[in-house]
Amino acid sequence: MRSICKKELNQFFNNLTGFITIILFLLVNGLFLFVLKDSNLFDYGYATLDKFFELSPWVLIFLMPAITMRSISDEFKTGTFEILQTKPISSWQIVVGKYLAILLVMLVVILPTLIYVFTIKSLSTTGAIDSGGILGSYIGLLLLCSVFAAIGLCCSSFTSNAVVAFLLSAFSCLVLYFGFNAISKLPVFIGMADYYIEMLGIDFHYRSTSRGLLDSRDIIYFASLNLLFLLITLKNIQKR
Repeated sequence: MRSICKKELNQFFNNLTGFITIILFLLVNGLFLFVLKDSNLFDYGYATLDKFFELSPWVLIFLMPAITMRSISDEFKTGTFEILQTKPISSWQIVVGKYLAILLVMLVVILPTLIYVFTIKSLSTTGAIDSGGILGSYIGLLLLCSVFAAIGLCCSSFTSNAVVAFLLSAFSCLVLYFGFNAISKLPVFIGMADYYIEMLGIDFHYRSTSRGLLDSRDIIYFASLNLLFLLITLKNIQKR
């Protein structure tokens, strides 16, 4: 499993893909937070990173599929998956190794955003910020990344075409994040099952953790989704 993880990390950072991913994530967020009118923190007037955590899911919906689309699909396309099967590692170790590599990549992507925290703190008139809320929001962001990583890996296991894997992953992330929230707002559900339908969506639990309070129900929800998509991935590669 460690060798699989190391192999994935080497492939990602041995070319421009890894560095472009980090730069794009920071650039898009930086433009919205500090440059573009009506969305930057200077117009907002409060020393908070709420805008960053509201924007990040939109960026990740397209960024994560770009990172994960080749994880397994390329193994099928190039025939290296058959070589992996000859190694003394199980299918589950292959899946977990690739999943952990994606999480480590996202950790490297997110770590530079801590500079936003110091920037906001320096811009604050009192020099104080809601550290607990920001910490909770970062935990929520990491949990969101973990789910998107599992979804992307799962979609990559369905096809040998990386572009198809990207489109399938982006669509799945979009639906699971915003879909249930949109359905809950339909007139037929308002005042009846709207709350329970909204609870099925990732957005509901991401916003819950972003308030700075870690609820066991949110942790169980994210863990369950991760396990579900990893098991589907395992089933797909075992069929091969």
